[in-house]
Amino acid sequence: MAEMSDSNFSKATVIQQAIASCCGAIITSLFLTPLDVIKTRLQAQSNPFPKGKCFVYSNGLMDHICVCENGDSKAWYKKTGHFKGTLDAFVKIIQIEGIKSLWSGLPPTLIMALPTTVIYFTCYDQLSEALKSRLGKDDGYIPVLAGSLSRFGSVTVVSPLELIRTRMQYRKLSYKQLYMCVSSKVATDGWFSLWRGWSSTVLRDVPFSAMYWYNYERFKKRMCKEFGAHEPTFFIAFTSGAASGSIAAVITLPFDVVKTHRQTELWESETLKSIIPRLFKVAPACAIMISTYEYGKSFFSHLNEKMNQRP
Repeated sequence: MAEMSDSNFSKATVIQQAIASCCGAIITSLFLTPLDVIKTRLQAQSNPFPKGKCFVYSNGLMDHICVCENGDSKAWYKKTGHFKGTLDAFVKIIQIEGIKSLWSGLPPTLIMALPTTVIYFTCYDQLSEALKSRLGKDDGYIPVLAGSLSRFGSVTVVSPLELIRTRMQYRKLSYKQLYMCVSSKVATDGWFSLWRGWSSTVLRDVPFSAMYWYNYERFKKRMCKEFGAHEPTFFIAFTSGAASGSIAAVITLPFDVVKTHRQTELWESETLKSIIPRLFKVAPACAIMISTYEYGKSFFSHLNEKMNQRP
C-alpha cells in the first residue's frame, strides 16, 4: 500500500481532493449504515416508536430525523422482528428481508454527506496550505483554525439543504409543494429562516472539528516518530483518526444533545443520547473517512508525479 506524505498532499489538485473526500464518504457510509440500521431496529423492538413521533438516525456522517408513520414507513424501522441481539438481528434481517435492507438508510445519507464532506475536507486542506505559508508549517494552531473555518463554511452552505431534507422526510411533498412551502416560509420569516438550527449545529461541529484536527495532526506526527516512519501509513492515519474522533466526541457530547433537541422540537420528539452510541458511530466514521481520504490524496499525488515525469 502506498505511503502518504504531507509534502505530497499539496500536489493533489482541488478536484482530486474532492474526489478523495467523495470516496471517503461513500466507503464510510457503506460500512456504518448497516450498523445503525441494526441499532435502530433493536431500539424499535424494545421501545416502539409511536405514530407522529420521530427518532434521530445517525451513522457517523449525518443525522437524519425520521418521523414514524403507519403504512409507508421507513425501511430501517418498520419491521421490528424478534431479535435477541446485534448478531441475531444481523442474521435474521439478511435471511428474512435480504441483505439490501441493511443499507436502507444509505440514499439520504449520501445526498447530504457528499456535498458536506467535499466542502469540509477540501476547504481544510486549502486553508491549511494557505495558513502554513503565512504562519509557518510548525504552527500548532493551524489545524484548529483550518478545521474550525472549514466546518463553519460547510455547515453554513449545507444548512438550508438540511432544512429542506427534514421537511421532505416529515411528510411527502412534491417539488412544487416543497417550493411553495419554502417560498411561504421565506416570505413570512425571511431568508434567515432557512438556516434554522444552524447555530446549534455550529456549536457542536466547529468545536468538534477544531479538537479533531488538532489531535489528529499531533497523533499522526507522534506515531510516525514512534514507529520510525518518515511518512504516515494508512494504519497510522486510521488509528489517529479513531483516537482524535473519540476525544472530540466525548468533549462535544453536550452540544450534540442540544443540536438534536433543537432539530426535533417542532415534532415534539423524545431523544435519548449517550456517549456509548456516539463513540460507536463517530470513532469508526472518523477512522475510515480520514484514512480513505489521505490515501486517496496520496494516490493522486503519486499519479501526478508519474504524469509529470513523462516526456
